[in-house]
Amino acid sequence: MKLNENILFLRSFIHCPKRVGSIIPSSRFLAKKMVEQAPWHEMSAVAELGSGTGAITHSIHEHVSESAKVVLFEMNDTMRNDLQLKYPEYACYPDAANLVNILKQEHIQQLDCIFSGLPFFNFEREFRDTLVEQIYNGLKPGGLFIAFQYSLQMKKQLSEKFMIEKVDFVPWNVPPAFVYVCRKKEINRMETL
Repeated sequence: MKLNENILFLRSFIHCPKRVGSIIPSSRFLAKKMVEQAPWHEMSAVAELGSGTGAITHSIHEHVSESAKVVLFEMNDTMRNDLQLKYPEYACYPDAANLVNILKQEHIQQLDCIFSGLPFFNFEREFRDTLVEQIYNGLKPGGLFIAFQYSLQMKKQLSEKFMIEKVDFVPWNVPPAFVYVCRKKEINRMETL
């Protein structure tokens, strides 16, 4: 199965490199580094953006309680269908830019944590802004946004809406990645006027 996942990921990368971001799925080292950041005993609603072949989803599944709601987002039809077969108890959707509306559909007020494998800096600025806004609005006050990126280029944009608590480097991933652990901060609306 792992070989098939790698081939599927490579095909997806070749077809649309800006949307996939890597030629192979995330490593177990990266998945472990991401999920160990979350206080799982407090998690009742979680989302994963850019679930791919499920490397991080698998780690989420190992940690999340059976009563927690999990929502996955994956644009690739084949990968999304595979995720639905592996994790039938999780809701699975194609478009993370529609996160807030999907949460309403799923009767989830706000999320405790959002994990992301999306290659943000590959996206056009407008789409990136939409995603960051959806993530911010989808999280409860003080909720966690845990994302990996292959560079530090998103640090400035993320710091506008999130307190970046730490950035860990994961050298054993291919390519090596940075894990951002961010907490939603309350933005004073008067500051934005």
